Amino acid sequence: MSQVVVDISVSLDGYVTGPNVGLDNGLGDGGEALHYWVFQGTAADTAVLDAAFEATGAVVQGRNLFDIIDGPQGWNDELGYGAKPTGEVNPPIFVVTHSAPENTRLGDRFRFVDSPAEAIRQALAAAGEKDVYVMGGGQVCHQVLTAGLADVLRLHVAPVVLGAGTRLFPAEAATGFTLELADAVSTPAAQHLTYSIVKA
Repeated sequence: MSQVVVDISVSLDGYVTGPNVGLDNGLGDGGEALHYWVFQGTAADTAVLDAAFEATGAVVQGRNLFDIIDGPQGWNDELGYGAKPTGEVNPPIFVVTHSAPENTRLGDRFRFVDSPAEAIRQALAAAGEKDVYVMGGGQVCHQVLTAGLADVLRLHVAPVVLGAGTRLFPAEAATGFTLELADAVSTPAAQHLTYSIVKA
């Protein structure tokens, strides 16, 4: 049975980007360190990434992240979803936005929907027996979690303190669920923590 997996890299102090995010600075100041495990990690880090890629049947993301990856400094033929070449099979991506762009640089695998709930519904229908991965940005991940739409939370905790940026969990937010640790993989580049979500 398909699951909805919120999967995101986060700093030790809870940020999923650094400050000053922009089209040419997608992870914010210092935010590249969140993803060292993807590009400079060990074989164990690569195994975590590959397993997630293989399990993915569809992806949900926010409009801010879409604008960055579809922008001039974003994904290209050498790099796409899951840090894989775009020539490999890539899942359909559902972008949560109230204003769909007229054109996309990266082609027709993006579908635009107006709410996290509708994005999850359509993604589950498209995923077949595979899972739906909610990969960011932080706002959409948080919305999916607090709406009770996720089954699994997977955090890749990087050994970095950013001090500011985009929080996964705003300080004032109520979660409405508890977490049970299901798996943990420890590497020098990240602590890969997988939690089952126990809904209230």
